[in-house]
Amino acid sequence: MSAADAKVLKTAPLKEEDARWTKLILTTYSDARGKERTWEHAERKTRPKGSDIDGVGIVAILEKPSGSEIVLQKQYRPPLDKVVIEVPAGLVDAGETAEQAAVRELKEETGYVGVVSENPGFCNTNLKMIHVSVDMSLPENQNPKAELEEGEFIEVFTLPLQDLWAECAKFEKEGYAIDARVGTLAEGIEIAKRWKL
Repeated sequence: MSAADAKVLKTAPLKEEDARWTKLILTTYSDARGKERTWEHAERKTRPKGSDIDGVGIVAILEKPSGSEIVLQKQYRPPLDKVVIEVPAGLVDAGETAEQAAVRELKEETGYVGVVSENPGFCNTNLKMIHVSVDMSLPENQNPKAELEEGEFIEVFTLPLQDLWAECAKFEKEGYAIDARVGTLAEGIEIAKRWKL
């Protein structure tokens, strides 16, 4: 079974009372000239009380003798009707910190046991990017087994960090969509190489 085996069968309007994960919002605001305008957007219903974020994206790095590798996954996303190359990610549970959620989600989605690095990144959306290091000398990281929920079909793979940009270009040519978090990270690595940062 592969994420590529999934496909959209139909689409239909969703009543607000039937929506588990999101709600539609109409925001009225004043633009820079004082003109009143509106903006349609969606909000998640899953944000834990007292938290300013809904979820975490995880930059998990495997330190191998051959060089650093990033943990990625292939997951079918119905809104795009494509398999998307993504970093592991997930929602924050009530009473859980972003860092705890990142370690839990990494284990659930990939089987890897990681620890939060001292310097997590932050994205200005309602998603916090957490940097996690995976100690490849630990027995539990030798043959990791994901603990996927019903309905999750995730293919986990790793790539050398130095090849991320070129591999993303190959995936796009093969018809995959590249998640913005992965594309931005790949571009950042290329910028650092080019300008020797």
